[in-house]
Amino acid sequence: MSPRERPRVALVCHEADRIDAEGLAAWLATSLRLVGVVAIREGPGQIVRRVRREIRRVGLLRCLDVAAFRLYYRVCLARADTAWIAEEVARLRARYPMSPRGVPRLVAPNPNAPEVRDFLRGLDPDLVIARCKFILRPDIFTIARAGTWVLHPGICPEYRNAHGCFWALVNRDLDRVGMTLLRVDEGVDTGPIFLQASYKFDDLRESHVVIQYRVVLENLSAIEATLLAAWTRAARPIPTDGRRSAVWGQPWLSAYLRWKRAARQAAR
Repeated sequence: MSPRERPRVALVCHEADRIDAEGLAAWLATSLRLVGVVAIREGPGQIVRRVRREIRRVGLLRCLDVAAFRLYYRVCLARADTAWIAEEVARLRARYPMSPRGVPRLVAPNPNAPEVRDFLRGLDPDLVIARCKFILRPDIFTIARAGTWVLHPGICPEYRNAHGCFWALVNRDLDRVGMTLLRVDEGVDTGPIFLQASYKFDDLRESHVVIQYRVVLENLSAIEATLLAAWTRAARPIPTDGRRSAVWGQPWLSAYLRWKRAARQAAR
């Protein structure tokens, strides 16, 4: 398929996420036809609002567990993950050599902002790939002719919302440590599902961050094939009738320690 025969794709991602902003952008530029990038640069107010929502959802005591995990991650895990991310970005850019640097780019505080809507409409995309921690409004996710698609790090509908792989690992639900390719609707990861996949992860040695990236990165060929099939309307959704559905939030330190203890016991 020549470049002009490939679908026009726009990427919405967080500016600071190197895997998405550099690695996945290079994959889209090489494998499909990347026509624009929306880079989200969140302000302090948005982060405060997210914390307040989490407090309302799980309570103040559990939010202290969340804060403890974030401190633990920063002190004990972040350096190794940052090194892995740098190596992975270099690998992705070598494997997918077309640079996204010349592609039109918009920096915005929120993917639902009016300037994002106008930017995406101007790009006239066939597909939008959303890699962001926001619920998109209909006037955003309906712009692309073949829909807006999420590469969700978790198996849906059982592990919706952020950190699906983390909670599957904590629950020892190892057959549901994976990714879901779904088309966005008005719910939280409730749209029709077109692909679910995983890889041979090492839950003793790999962090949840590495696992949640790798469930996507190890399946880029299958994701590309499914997106192409969706673009030509040849893809059919996977039935999910009768499966349980649950929404999960931020990682807890107590849950992380329980996961790693179980992983050590399983490795003996």
